[in-house]
Amino acid sequence: MIDVFQLIQDGKIRRYFRSRKKLIHAGLISHVTQRAAGKDLLFVDKHDYLAMLGFMKELSADYETSIYAFCLMPNHIHILLRPGQENLHLFFRDLFGRHSRRFNRRYERKGHLFGGPFRQSVILDEGYLLAASLYIHLNPVRAGLVSDPCEYRFSSCRLYARKEAPESFVDSQLVLSLLSEREGEQVARYNELLDRGRELDSGNVLEDERAIERFRSLLKNAFPPFLFKFRKKRSEPAGVFSSDFSADELDDFENLRGLRKPESMAAKKYLVEQLLARGYTRTQIADNLGISRKTVYNLLAYGEN
Repeated sequence: MIDVFQLIQDGKIRRYFRSRKKLIHAGLISHVTQRAAGKDLLFVDKHDYLAMLGFMKELSADYETSIYAFCLMPNHIHILLRPGQENLHLFFRDLFGRHSRRFNRRYERKGHLFGGPFRQSVILDEGYLLAASLYIHLNPVRAGLVSDPCEYRFSSCRLYARKEAPESFVDSQLVLSLLSEREGEQVARYNELLDRGRELDSGNVLEDERAIERFRSLLKNAFPPFLFKFRKKRSEPAGVFSSDFSADELDDFENLRGLRKPESMAAKKYLVEQLLARGYTRTQIADNLGISRKTVYNLLAYGEN
């Protein structure tokens, strides 16, 4: 079970202050998205997709990075992963660099292929991890490319939804183990969630960074009996705050500490609201962030008058 999480979802904060600094701690599970520049494509034919998969396999081994789910879309990508070392930025630098160089050579083009820095959302709990994997695998369905997510060749969906899944560099067990201890039941439940997830409209995470939050809420309402039952085994949410990280390593929150600008206050308020939504008490939030309970209350009240 997951035991190392970070506090801040970097992607959500950037909607306030556009931070380019990524959280690169070892053991930190992130949902990373990246899109093509402008209206360009990242992949033109199957050879482009297969080349990217080859790069992912090779670099995940080189950088000791676990990949849990992915989806390669024509103009953007989703990857759910956990680096074993503090090298997340280096992994993506090499991954995107290799793909860009190959793509530009093949199509005799110049210039940037990707549209700026990748976007990172750090996974705060198991429920979000499960929802993120489903959201990633349902991307081709939402885009109208397929009706069955397993029909899409360039995602990890089949590794989750087929009992006889082929060997892969992708580790599907971390997510599937959240649903059941029995392998056959894991696959059946994941397929059930995929089927229901096709009916849910939560928005596009590339345009709205709260899309997965809404998707998770819709899933929870649709499947209350088992979707989050693993949360009931704990007295508090699993491992979001880790003693492995000192206060000054909570980079984005520390960058906001003491700042009173409206956008900074709004970012801090949003973080507190998200932690409350995941089951933390105000006291737990205050203790782990190194702030007073009064500050927590003041942040929650910010902007309401």
